[in-house]
Amino acid sequence: MAGKFEVYKDKAGEFRFRLKAGNGENILASEGYKAKSSCMNGIASVKKNCGDEACYAVSVTKSGKHKFNLKSRNH
Repeated sequence: MAGKFEVYKDKAGEFRFRLKAGNGENILASEGYKAKSSCMNGIASVKKNCGDEACYAVSVTKSGKHKFNLKSRNH
């Protein structure tokens, strides 16, 4: 099964999306958006920018885990 995007409303009433791997594991989570259309634009941006290595900021958490942020080209 391929990965898929899920759109949902959080407890604050904002729209968010997450990208789930084929095994169901969350591999990416978005910021909150006031409008669903803005959330959908966020998904489009991820699809557009995910292939550009320059859009990734990789770091290590205090607990030693690696994490990444995917930024749009305009940051």
